[in-house]
Order: sequence, then structure tokens, then C-alpha cells
Amino acid sequence: MAEDTAFSDPERAAVYRAIAERRDVRRGFVDRPLPDELLNRLLAAAHSAPSVGLMQPSRFIVVRDPAIRRAVHGIFKEANTKAATNYTDEQREQYTALKLEGILEAPQNLCIVCDTGNERGHGLGRQTMPETAAYSTVCAVQNLWLAARAEGVGVGWVSILDPAQLRTVLCIPEHILPVAYLCLGYVDNFAAAPDLERYGWEKRVPLETAVSYDLYSEDAGS
Repeated sequence: MAEDTAFSDPERAAVYRAIAERRDVRRGFVDRPLPDELLNRLLAAAHSAPSVGLMQPSRFIVVRDPAIRRAVHGIFKEANTKAATNYTDEQREQYTALKLEGILEAPQNLCIVCDTGNERGHGLGRQTMPETAAYSTVCAVQNLWLAARAEGVGVGWVSILDPAQLRTVLCIPEHILPVAYLCLGYVDNFAAAPDLERYGWEKRVPLETAVSYDLYSEDAGS
């Protein structure tokens, strides 16, 4: 019977809990290194993600050198200063007050990149939508993020980075696409709601406003 393939009630509850309680963590990292076996489990979870044509395009750069992390933090500071100029008045003050990275505080940094030209999979699924290679790597990021939450590990995605400068610091070739720079580590707590919601930057929208049937509708849920 079909229901025999479903997880047990506690197992399903754990999966949905990880999804609901996943947070983009930028603060509260504790001074406790991640054991190598735990990091390897998280990397294995990412490596197990679905990928178009089974191409497995994701590559993982484990960043441990403090000098490299300081260089990446410098890239963030420069990009963040530029980003702040897009806002004015109270919104600019609110933006500059936000904590948007944990590059130096987190015990572990990880950059996940995508080999978009990888020939594995023989082009299956990419001939009409080549961007699915990058989507596959995003799936790897999500796998790692959920596995990390289940392990009590916080993950923060730092997107305020100049890709060209990041390539230079991490020696990433031009044919490799940087997708995610992550900060990982044990944290003192996981917030009940996302930081950007708690600090009034944005609010979540109800599911029904994002769902339409058969045809796309700008008035979904109305």
C-alpha cells in the first residue's frame, strides 16, 4: 500500500519541524568548533541533493584560514556599504542596524559553487533550461541547511559579497559559479521567527497569496 512508504508520525514531524524552524543565522554563534564527522555529514547531505540529469554540479570549499575569512569579511563590508546607499532616511538606518553576516564569529565558513559546464548527465534537462545546473546547487544548500538545523547547527547565507572579488580570494575559476557563502556553527538559540521579520524589515505572506491553479494569476488567493 502507498502509505507503507510514508515516514512514521514522529519522523514526519521531525522533517516539518526542521523546515519550520530553519533560520538564517547571523548572530549567537558559540565558541565551539564543529567536529569533522558532523561537517562531513552536512556535506554528505548537500551532496545527496537532487540535481538535473544527475550531474551533481556542486563543489564545496571549506574555509578555515583566518586570513581568508578576514579577506571575505572585507569584501562584505565594502559591498554592504554600497548596498546601504540604495536606501534612504529611516529605512537606511534600519538597514545599517541589521546584522547580516557572521563571517568572523562563526567557527566554520563554507562556500558552495556550481560547475555549470559539468558534462555529467550528458546535458539531460539542461538543453532548454541550462540554469537548472545552478538550481541543483541551490537544492544542495537547502539540504545542508535542513540537516544543520536537525543537528543544532546554525547556518547563515551571506549574499552581500562581490562575486568577482570572492572569486579572486578563493581562487574560483571563471567557469565555476559562486552560489552561496555560508557561516556555520553551534548557536546559543534559534529565534522563533526570522530576524528580518522580528526587526520589522519584512513580513511573511500567507501561502494562499502565492498559490494559483491551472494558470498563473497575479491575484492568487484573492
